Amino acid sequence: MDILIIILILVAVIVLPNIKIVPQARNYVIERIGSYYTTWQNGLHFKIPFVDRVANNVTLKEIVKDFDPQPVITKDNVTMQIDTVVYFQILDAKLYTYGVENPINAIENLTATTLRNIIGELELDQTLTSRDIINSKMRAILDEATDAWGIKINRVELKNILPPREIQEAMEKQMRAERERREAILKAEGEKRSSILIAEGEKESAILRAEAHKEAQIKTAEGEAEALLKVKQAEADAIKLLKEASADKAVLTLKSFEALKEVANGNATKIIVPSELQNIATIGTTISEMLKEDRKNR
Repeated sequence: MDILIIILILVAVIVLPNIKIVPQARNYVIERIGSYYTTWQNGLHFKIPFVDRVANNVTLKEIVKDFDPQPVITKDNVTMQIDTVVYFQILDAKLYTYGVENPINAIENLTATTLRNIIGELELDQTLTSRDIINSKMRAILDEATDAWGIKINRVELKNILPPREIQEAMEKQMRAERERREAILKAEGEKRSSILIAEGEKESAILRAEAHKEAQIKTAEGEAEALLKVKQAEADAIKLLKEASADKAVLTLKSFEALKEVANGNATKIIVPSELQNIATIGTTISEMLKEDRKNR
């Protein structure tokens, strides 16, 4: 019984700690007697006591490292501070374990030197406007350099670019001047457009007034012409009726006297006799004398 208990204790102390479960997205690097033996994937594994050991526990997830700002000098001798963010992933646990001492520190130093080399070929304005180009170049260089360490560089981003204070003030003044220039241009264009619209409105208004005056004159002329036409038509109809009634010269003369009588019965104290009526009066006098002669003969 005592021996069984001792055996169970030995199993619990020796065997159980050597049973390993590797979780998802992790790799265990196993060494046997001081040399690399294998890499355990996720699952259940057993390690030989006192012979095998876990040399490294490596994550396969993407890792994000935000490195401190680094002083860099541009091609036009402007010193600025730039901090970078590197996104990388471990693809080979063995190379990551044995490829380089302190891989994260190695990536940080490599990032700083690569950034200085790239920025040293660019001027300040190019540096501020070429982030995508800088990111692409750094990613390509870092990815090639870290292949031997079992690391894949997925993305590199310039987080902040901080030029000197005097440069920032000059840039702010330049931006302010540019905004004022754009504002002045927009204001001038607005005033120009407003003037054009006002002129077009006045032009259209003058055209409409002229057309309205023209239409009024046309309507007035048409009305007068129509009235004159109706008067002439009435005179023509009257003459036609007299002709149809076979009215002789004496009847016409008598009608003229009747019209003259009606005029004389008016309230007017002065009568203006047209030349045509004078002729008619002459004819009337002649007719009167003829009537008197006729009476004497009787």
